[in-house]
Amino acid sequence: MERKEFTSTINASREKVWEALWSDETYSKWTAPFSEGSRAKSDWEEGSKVYFLNADGEGMVALIYKRKDPEIMNFKHIGMVDKNGNEDYESEKVKSWAGLMENYRLEDKNGKTILTVTMDLKAEYKDYFLKTWPKALEKLKEIAENDSQMKNPITISAIVNAPVEKVWEVWNTPEHIENWNAASDDWHTTSAKNNLKKGGKISYRMEAKDGSTGFDFEGIYSEVKPNKSLSFKLSDGRKVSVNFNEKDNNTLIEESFEAENQNSRQMQQEGWQAILNNFKKYAENLK
Repeated sequence: MERKEFTSTINASREKVWEALWSDETYSKWTAPFSEGSRAKSDWEEGSKVYFLNADGEGMVALIYKRKDPEIMNFKHIGMVDKNGNEDYESEKVKSWAGLMENYRLEDKNGKTILTVTMDLKAEYKDYFLKTWPKALEKLKEIAENDSQMKNPITISAIVNAPVEKVWEVWNTPEHIENWNAASDDWHTTSAKNNLKKGGKISYRMEAKDGSTGFDFEGIYSEVKPNKSLSFKLSDGRKVSVNFNEKDNNTLIEESFEAENQNSRQMQQEGWQAILNNFKKYAENLK
């Protein structure tokens, strides 16, 4: 038995790399060099089983030995499962490698992530993993870095004369959102829900006051750092990020979003800026 280490420097935050590693959408992409169509099935809680499956539904069974988001994920391999769902923990083949560890460590270095994977290897699989792990990590790097970069972003900003704690609260509280989230006086937000956590849903209903039209604004949070920043992906796949920076009891808000194709960039920028200006006015006048 031999322990080998594989590393990659990824130009993305640890949170982005963590999401790329374990989300259903991206796991099968970066593990394709090992097996096309592979997937992982688990509730991802520490102590739970993980089924690492190929396209036929057979593969390895492991335990989540340690989990610390977004820093550590350690697996202890314990068995196999066939395509009919039969699990094997007792055969001589399984016993020959049961207990092997597969560990992931994510370290932040000036906004980049140093990913280190250590893996216990049996001699007969050593050459295969030495050849395949670099390919998998290169694919993971591509996924994480591309996901962290917006396509055709538009950025707007405003300085709010209020401390960042107040700005954060007004920005994220549904009762306040319903009061400031409109680009003009003939529009309003009739309802707002905001599950402010990674994986949580943001949902606004925006309508013309005369009832002639309306639409739902919805997204899923990919990152939430209280009083600092938040990022989410809209229902159409576009990304949005908002940064809050306090200086001298004022707060600079910088909001970036990927442009859509139906309206001009100027119209989109003016519309989002008008909402941000409305927020500024509301927050500064709020007692």
